[in-house]
Amino acid sequence: MTGIDTPLPTYVWEPTTDSLAAKYGLPRESIVRFDVNTSPISPDLSDVLAGPFDPALCEYPPSDYAALVAAAADSYSVAPEEVLPTAGADEALDLIARASLREGSVAVVAAPTYAMYRIVSEQRGASVVAVPRLGPERGFGLDIPALAKAARNAALVWLCEPNNPTGAYEPPERIGELLALLEAGAARDRSPAPIVAVDEAYSEFVGRTVLPLRFDYARLVVVRTLSKAHALAGARVGFAIARPETLAPILSFRAPASVGTVSAALATAALRRPNLAAANVGAIGGQRARLIAQLSELGWRPYPSQANFILIRFSTPAAAESAAEALLRRGLVPRTFGPEHPFSDCLRLTVRSAPENDRLIEAARGIPA
Repeated sequence: MTGIDTPLPTYVWEPTTDSLAAKYGLPRESIVRFDVNTSPISPDLSDVLAGPFDPALCEYPPSDYAALVAAAADSYSVAPEEVLPTAGADEALDLIARASLREGSVAVVAAPTYAMYRIVSEQRGASVVAVPRLGPERGFGLDIPALAKAARNAALVWLCEPNNPTGAYEPPERIGELLALLEAGAARDRSPAPIVAVDEAYSEFVGRTVLPLRFDYARLVVVRTLSKAHALAGARVGFAIARPETLAPILSFRAPASVGTVSAALATAALRRPNLAAANVGAIGGQRARLIAQLSELGWRPYPSQANFILIRFSTPAAAESAAEALLRRGLVPRTFGPEHPFSDCLRLTVRSAPENDRLIEAARGIPA
């Protein structure tokens, strides 16, 4: 058996205030919660709040997150029952691993990629098979046949599109080719197809998604976040999106109220204002192109990127380490990679505001590549 295929006990929340008001024909404001052990007294936080304290913060968020789910469903063009709000994308990744893996399971990753996939998989007692990506001359693309072969006995396949840390992007059609191979292999072996989790944290920067593929591959789970294009990293709001039957076992592992009331409200408002994310994506795209062009003129070697960061290769790991130290001395913090990492000779740099990027460009003038 692959992954979790039987229902697990789930903590069932009390009905929402809205649902109780509707059921009994009462005004919402007349509902008093004697059942949830919350405080009726608002704390005095006037010294840190810009406005009055909202009494809603004394209560737990609604268990159905109805407003947030509706906003996400509209934004991603999916059904509400296909949306699971999570405390950032990382909670979604953890829940997927918990629902799909157990001791002795196999998870497959296309490496190098986001380190959390390995971490949450190994925390479940699974072994991780890393399938190398194609080389830089082939855009760090996926080795589709090798992934399909490695996933033949796997419970879970992790993909990141666009990929972190390379910034490379695999079109949905290519992901569809992999899913078709996995489906055919499962049918041939008469075993369940693996869960395929596609982390689309940076998908707004390419304007495409694998979400429509869930109609062809039932065990596809797509992870989204408001941390990147929507600029709400501090709110910690993400989503797992899948067909309801695939989402159900993932939901069973989520703790109650993992997304706070303030975060849910901010996320709902952001999703209802897609123009803000679009403007952010456009601005970052312009700065990304400028950074790549100007750093290239200075002799640095940035790879093409479809995300909000750039991977830059130096001549040696020592040169990358020296460049990182030089940047740090100027108060500019790069992402470095350990000595055993395939990108030990690289730095990853987030695309920031124009003045901040100007500081980076100026610093790079004195740093050899």
